[in-house]
Amino acid sequence: MDALLKEIAERIGPANVLVGDDVAARRVDWLTGAPCRAGAIVRPGSTDELAAVMRACHAARQPVVTHGGLTGLVHGAEAAPEELAISLERMSAIEAVDPVGGTLTAQAGAPLQRVQEAAEAVGLQFPLDLGARGSCTIGGNIATNAGGIRVIRYGMMRQQVLGLEAVLADGRVISSMNHMLKNNAGFDLKQLFIGSEGTLGIVTRAVLRLQPPTPDVQTALVACPSFTALTGLLGHMGRALGGSLAAFEAMWQSHYRLLTEESGRHPPPLATDAPFYVILESLGTDPVAHAAQFSRALEEALEAALIDDAVIAQSAQQRQGIWAIREDIEGLIQALSPLFTFDVSLPIPAMERYVADLEAALHRRWPEGRLVTFGHLGDGNLHLSVGVGDKAPATRTAVESLVYTPLAELGGSVSAEHGIGLEKRDYLAISRTPEEIALMGTLKQALDPLGLLNRHKVLPHGAG
Repeated sequence: MDALLKEIAERIGPANVLVGDDVAARRVDWLTGAPCRAGAIVRPGSTDELAAVMRACHAARQPVVTHGGLTGLVHGAEAAPEELAISLERMSAIEAVDPVGGTLTAQAGAPLQRVQEAAEAVGLQFPLDLGARGSCTIGGNIATNAGGIRVIRYGMMRQQVLGLEAVLADGRVISSMNHMLKNNAGFDLKQLFIGSEGTLGIVTRAVLRLQPPTPDVQTALVACPSFTALTGLLGHMGRALGGSLAAFEAMWQSHYRLLTEESGRHPPPLATDAPFYVILESLGTDPVAHAAQFSRALEEALEAALIDDAVIAQSAQQRQGIWAIREDIEGLIQALSPLFTFDVSLPIPAMERYVADLEAALHRRWPEGRLVTFGHLGDGNLHLSVGVGDKAPATRTAVESLVYTPLAELGGSVSAEHGIGLEKRDYLAISRTPEEIALMGTLKQALDPLGLLNRHKVLPHGAG
């Protein structure tokens, strides 16, 4: 590896090849805070430099692992001492913004929040939004097909990408920097890389689709008396708001009560005795008409017994206070540590029974164990936090079995938006057929026959 690192340093500069303590000082992900164990961290400053790095690695048969904002939760950025980490931190420029065509071109290392701000500066918006916006990168969002809180209105990251550029394992550059909404000229190759978690190529640049601004934001926290009322509310608000509904974030009582009354971390805007709570958010352009429409929709929901109580945010500070309850992952870590986190999708009608059965199964095995549930209910995504007082590998495996096994019968997915990485690799078959996994392996073999890119991630052993 020393000879390879010397060659790379000559190409991109010695200061951009980190070794020893400079590597160990960096964490490998946000949740665990574990140190990076890679043999070195390589920091190219352009697509050409990355292509040169990958040509050298391919010739030396050197495996690499890509690093973005390191906010992932499935060990997708974990690297062994015999692997190199490729960090795109120096490739963070906003290259161009086209307010007429409604596009923004960014390098993969650009943080999501900077992209949002660049769009706002020209009177548009980039609609993808998630709690890690200040740290996560556009390349990471693309690699994991990130979702976030506005999927029901704008879709996943896949819907925000018009074109991209990627470097393959052998250093070839695939540039499909399309700026058009409509382009049916052959295969849409960018789709191969969106959601592939760096296993097929390293995304370096992207053309992103911007949206018209929606300056008026209406936010409410409501309490629902039952799961039937909760799902009824989802349908009602979608119809009543005429497509302006942007977020429908559900919190089971276990989450809401823990982060407010029990922990004291947040003042509860509503009493904590309801079984379900929802953060509703609508985006509009006319403040007066939009506010009236939002209030009327809530009044109708109250009259129909879909909600028992509601509070509408009257300021940005109140809105932030409501969202803080939903996004306080640090609070969950403190309360449940050692913590196991899960990110699953399943049909909405099956959610209530799934969560109840899972909680019962956990309590049978660990009577003092806790399950805390919240999620993007509008798009069928639940986030599960489990604490059983033990983080041993055997315990994790037992908990994973309880969480994932029922999803096969329900037609659910072991990953809604966080990806597969190492953590869920052995459970991929619950959500994908043997034929699908075999085809994934064929694609991996075609684009990375030496298995150098994020090896052992996503695909089960022997699949690619």
